[in-house]
Amino acid sequence: MSTLHIIEHPLIEHKLSLMRDKETGTKDFKELLNEIAMLMGYEVTRDLPLEDKVIETPICKMTAKKISGKKLAIVPILRAGLGMVDGLTRLVPVAKVGFIGLYRDPTTHKPVEYYCKLPEDIDKRIVIVADPMLATGGSAVDAVTMLKKRGCNNIKLMNLVVAPEGVKAFREAHPDVDIYAAALDDKLNENAYIVPGLGDAGDRIFGTK
Repeated sequence: MSTLHIIEHPLIEHKLSLMRDKETGTKDFKELLNEIAMLMGYEVTRDLPLEDKVIETPICKMTAKKISGKKLAIVPILRAGLGMVDGLTRLVPVAKVGFIGLYRDPTTHKPVEYYCKLPEDIDKRIVIVADPMLATGGSAVDAVTMLKKRGCNNIKLMNLVVAPEGVKAFREAHPDVDIYAAALDDKLNENAYIVPGLGDAGDRIFGTK
């Protein structure tokens, strides 16, 4: 079964509290999301493989460590996942970025696909799927299913806030994919919003309602 990693760090907890506050405006919300994504990125990429490489410093030659093996791809789930891309690409500038577009049907609360554009070599990369919220889990389940159909076998899911219902649904669908989150909240309400949550992340990022 996949593991739920709650990344606990004072800076992440502080910034997430600011994001939850309904008085936080769009500009600050976006900046905080990018900052948290970069901080979380350190933990999500912790197990990247390293190899020895001989380099020359201004003083002498030495054997140094560099990332080896598969390269990274960052795949945000549109539209809210876009808010996490800048923070992650600041951490790993050479990562390629793909996009999966899903929206939640307001009646059924189920995800509907409308866009998918991925790097040609996506199946040869470690893929980080990014979406601020894991509520029902439907969008994340579908996004990872789409990636697996394209041959991806090394996938990590990165969320800001997750609900127990979404975690359960995702782990049942993809027991081989670990989840990285900043907080595990209490539950979903009758409209499938996370409680206490932070509202609709997409609306708060882009200033829409």
